[in-house]
Amino acid sequence: MKVGFVGLGNVGGKLAGSLLRNGVELAVFDLDTGLVADFVARGAQDGGSAAGLMQKCDMVITCLPSPAACAAVVAEMLPHVGVGKIWMEMSTTQAAQIVAHGKMIVARGGAAVDCPVSGGCHRADTGNISIYAGCPRATFDRVLPVLTYMGRRILHVGEVGVASTLKVMTNYLATINLLSLCEALTVMKAAGMDLGVTYEAIACSSGNSFVHETESQLILSGSRDVNFTLDLVQKDVGLFQALADEHQVPLELSPLMIDILADGQKRYGERAQSDRMIERLEEATGLSITAPGFPEELVDDEPEERGYEVPVRGRG
Repeated sequence: MKVGFVGLGNVGGKLAGSLLRNGVELAVFDLDTGLVADFVARGAQDGGSAAGLMQKCDMVITCLPSPAACAAVVAEMLPHVGVGKIWMEMSTTQAAQIVAHGKMIVARGGAAVDCPVSGGCHRADTGNISIYAGCPRATFDRVLPVLTYMGRRILHVGEVGVASTLKVMTNYLATINLLSLCEALTVMKAAGMDLGVTYEAIACSSGNSFVHETESQLILSGSRDVNFTLDLVQKDVGLFQALADEHQVPLELSPLMIDILADGQKRYGERAQSDRMIERLEEATGLSITAPGFPEELVDDEPEERGYEVPVRGRG
């Protein structure tokens, strides 16, 4: 199966890299020609355009920064969709949008898969990230072999749109965890605690989390470069808030988070790294929330292995 990949940014480039590393026949496209040239130098083909990829490939994967970018690419590819073609959307985007796009793809004889990823850029780089896949079961069975090159744990969640809804929820939870860790670390520093000891105390306790094991390290090292920017965080939390508003759920924490994130963007820039949110508290207290011995960048130290489908409890 020949695979096309549109969007070679922080996440997309790593996912596409896993396909290339595992011997998948790959063609790529990105508006940044330098990113395309790098992939071509490593053995991929230059797809030329999103439309060109849909013409030449059995499957085209998109991983794009915004719903608007996704809409533009789908519009370009749509005239070239035919029977047997597959479109896989790996961005974090609006569920309603991907459902609408999926229907257009299916109407032309193709198949659509809603398959965002979760687990951080360092795991995307090694093929160990998690992937949600929303599509009919028959389509899932067709695309699973390709997904297992990009991700370790593959969860079939139901129909198109379900995966994007779940992904927005997980990003909301990750963000609120980040903000609470910023407060926890700052309070411990103010109380005179050793931050290296504090990190380990959280890590071996009921307060531990994936966000702590990753982003807390980058906060404490001072690098604050998690490869995920505030504009993307704000987009994701906004999508979650919109979902709550649509279903008339009166949230309290989400609106407060949106305001806090907006303040961070005002201070540090729209596209500042998300873990720079700690600097709001450093500025307010005069404290340095850093400690020796923590890494400047995250590296996935788990060996790469072929992915597998995650079983769902209660599903026969």
